[in-house]
Amino acid sequence: MVKHFHCWYSPEYAAQAVALQTRLAALDVTLNCQAVEKINAKFLRLHPELALVLDQGGLSLTAQGMKMQPDWKAEIPRLKRASIKAEMIARACQLGEQPRLIDATAGLGHDSLLLARLGAQVTLVERHPILFVLLEEAKKQAETDPFLQAFAARIELVFADSAEYLTQLVAQGQQVDVVYLDPMFPQRDQNQQAPKKQAQVKKQMQLLHLLLPEDGEMDLGDNLLDLSRPIAKRVVVKRPRLAVFLANATPDHQWQGDACRFDAYFQPAVRP
Repeated sequence: MVKHFHCWYSPEYAAQAVALQTRLAALDVTLNCQAVEKINAKFLRLHPELALVLDQGGLSLTAQGMKMQPDWKAEIPRLKRASIKAEMIARACQLGEQPRLIDATAGLGHDSLLLARLGAQVTLVERHPILFVLLEEAKKQAETDPFLQAFAARIELVFADSAEYLTQLVAQGQQVDVVYLDPMFPQRDQNQQAPKKQAQVKKQMQLLHLLLPEDGEMDLGDNLLDLSRPIAKRVVVKRPRLAVFLANATPDHQWQGDACRFDAYFQPAVRP
């Protein structure tokens, strides 16, 4: 896991840089902060290494001239349109029952935001300290927004390794309604009948892949399915439509869409 990281910040955000440095120190990361008079596209191109940026746009991750943040406010149009009837994820997670749900593969938190919007009480688990502070900032900003604040408050962020967190819940004999899994690298499991050119990964995902490389920090999720099943009434796994089953485990039920599907695994007494 990362122990040292760099942060560029505009001089007027010096206090926020110190606060961020303190927060990451509590997560066992040493943050080297450096003031920069002008953080623009040219500066980011000239400094292609992974780093955090603090400027008028808030807290962002940057690398290779790109810049991104888990901008929950940008999700508002989709969230306003969302309904339990319209969203396949809502049917898969049975959101009409307002479940207690663990999202064990946090990513940028957009699915958790949708799940909370539609009624779930969400525990969002993330083990990478840099991604965790980005999610903390996104949640903090969402809680000041008149539309987002009510359901952003239904999301609890937990800094933990998902496998260790789930193992602890198993040992404690705890139960939740749903564990939701959306592994970041399902493309290695694609089962296409013919070679198919992959669409370019969005900028946000490109940066996440740099932060969480497939051959390094990123857990592909296979073990999370086995760890989730004893504690959840249902485990819901988001997959590309043609991907193989996670951990080669045949689901009890599926919801199929054009681009993706949701595979569900139920405890014996539970039905869709």
